[in-house]
Amino acid sequence: MADVVVAVTLLGVAAAATAAVAVRDPVRQALVLSVLGLALAVLFTVLQAPDVGLSQLAVGTAVTPLLLLLTVRKVRRRARDREGPR
Repeated sequence: MADVVVAVTLLGVAAAATAAVAVRDPVRQALVLSVLGLALAVLFTVLQAPDVGLSQLAVGTAVTPLLLLLTVRKVRRRARDREGPR
């Protein structure tokens, strides 16, 4: 039973990682990266590493995608300001 849970979790991580690579829009990439972080946190928990899973949950699911979203927002705002009024 434990092997099935690990296999399903690994498939979920593989699917999320493939989706993160396939998405082209930076905002969607950040959101898919958050899903990948959640899948990795579940994998670490299933593999009996809850401390690593909690760290991954905090950093990979929340902090990193948030920083990426804020960066994309700032870059787009600066690009719009440089274009000037139309």
